[in-house]
Amino acid sequence: WARTRRERRRGLIGSPPLSHGSGFVIEYARQVHTFGMKYSIDVVFCDGEWKVRHIVRDLRPSRVTRLVFRARFVIELPSGAATGLKVGDRLQPK
Repeated sequence: WARTRRERRRGLIGSPPLSHGSGFVIEYARQVHTFGMKYSIDVVFCDGEWKVRHIVRDLRPSRVTRLVFRARFVIELPSGAATGLKVGDRLQPK
């Protein structure tokens, strides 16, 4: 979970691919990139009530998402893990 400015800036850069069932939450994020990463991810943008506002599936390395103004949280997942999610769903973080 990335809460500090430093943690948010680093994100998953240089990390091994996420394992099945895991994810990385970035707090106070409205856009992400995959520069410096060697694998694709699914990206879920949620507002402050964890309502899904935007989903990017299979974001490949060296790409940037669009700016999602209503987002407060970004959840980065292994590629393919966001299957079944749709805009408007409400998540329950653990």
